[in-house]
Amino acid sequence: MKRQLRQLWRTMTIKEKIQVFTGAVFVTCLLSVIFNIWVVKFSLVDFNHILEQNTKCVNLVQALEVEKSYFQDYVQRQEITYDILEEAMSKTEKTVYELPFEYSEIGELRYAQTWSIRNSYEVYTEKREEFLSIGKRNPNYINDLYSIYEMQDYMIAYAKNLMANTMEISSEKYQEKIPSLLSMPWLVVVLGCVLIGVVMNLAKMMNKSIIVPVMKLVKASKQIADNNFYVEDVEVENKDELGELVRAFNKMKYATGEYISALEEKRKTLDLLHAEELEKLEIEGQLESIRFDLLKSQVNPHFLFNTLNVIRGMANLEDAPTTEKMIKALSSLFRYNLKTDDIVVPLFRELKVVEDYMYLQQMRFGERISYDIVCKADKERSLVPAFTFQPLVENAIIHGLSPKEEGGKVRVRILMQGDKLNIYIGDTGVGMTENELLELKEKLQQNQSQGTSHRGIGLGNIYNRVNSMYEGGYVDIYSKSKIGTVIKVVIPQKNEERYVSNNSR
Repeated sequence: MKRQLRQLWRTMTIKEKIQVFTGAVFVTCLLSVIFNIWVVKFSLVDFNHILEQNTKCVNLVQALEVEKSYFQDYVQRQEITYDILEEAMSKTEKTVYELPFEYSEIGELRYAQTWSIRNSYEVYTEKREEFLSIGKRNPNYINDLYSIYEMQDYMIAYAKNLMANTMEISSEKYQEKIPSLLSMPWLVVVLGCVLIGVVMNLAKMMNKSIIVPVMKLVKASKQIADNNFYVEDVEVENKDELGELVRAFNKMKYATGEYISALEEKRKTLDLLHAEELEKLEIEGQLESIRFDLLKSQVNPHFLFNTLNVIRGMANLEDAPTTEKMIKALSSLFRYNLKTDDIVVPLFRELKVVEDYMYLQQMRFGERISYDIVCKADKERSLVPAFTFQPLVENAIIHGLSPKEEGGKVRVRILMQGDKLNIYIGDTGVGMTENELLELKEKLQQNQSQGTSHRGIGLGNIYNRVNSMYEGGYVDIYSKSKIGTVIKVVIPQKNEERYVSNNSR
């Protein structure tokens, strides 16, 4: 029988094996739950039912005795008021009708006693109410009073008999359940061992039919990964999908060896081509750098600076302070643009360039253009990408204020929020419509700076640099037609020293 079961197990598919194993685990859990529910019912619910019946009988005896005591005190004009007596009578009535009164549940004797108590209580209630309503005006007051006392004693005696019988029957039921209760731990152990044994046998069979073949495949695959395609065939007894997979694996491993060898040769050839391509790209980068250096060298910085200084000196001799100041500002702009090699610079350097540039623009446009700068950040320690402020301010003047006949104002606001430097460069110029703003943002996101307007050229360069240099840095644009434009640049200040050369600090 055992051999036949193993043979059947080998022919089952993996899905069927998993279903059998899952079903066995489910049945095991279900049986455990059912057994636990039965144990709880047997050990708690049944005993609680017995205790509840005993408690109801005890409550009846206590309620009758309390009512009798309060009734005597009330009749004798002691401290008991009618309200207290009425509360005691209500409690007695409640306990009387809470007694179990189903023949199949309590048996013949207790049913007869409970029936007698209920009938006697109804007669007693009628007599008691009549006595309390008439009071001492009743000519038979004494006789009726002692008659009520007798009825109370009678009911208390009946209640005590019922309580004694109930406790006796409950004790018998308890004694009947004790042997079963004592045998429960052994039953739990036996049932648990059986269920655990079934699950363990199924787990062992699952391990042998699924895990072991998979581990053999893994071991053979590792050897193949080390370019050893002549390992021994993987052998399993399975006749399921895993067995078919193993047989296909054995057939493929030799053919794969030749294929991998061909791929290796192809990879070496591609590596040589890739190396040549990298070398070509490096040469192109060097050529681009040479072109840039050649472009910068077309303007001789020393000649330019010397010439500007001579003109500045002549302006001083000729007592032309405005001309001297303009030449000084222009000289600073050229020096910063041609001699700044750092990727990022201290904030104060960028602000100095902006001030020089705005001074020259004010001299050009006169009262049409004004500006103010508010900086609430550390100018010495805060770092920003080089050539950031001047292009944005230039955009504000050229595209925002110049087309506006009355001119306007450029505002620069800088503040720190956490570890991020927030830069706002705004103008009160012509602004942009929603469509123009949307088109500009789309061009920036697509790294496109060409188009009918040159507004995005300098801005696109800054947009690309900020997004590529900083994680969490970004550039955003806000604009309304005929109101103005604001460019927001957010620059994180963590680890900015990595961009700064030693001679720039």
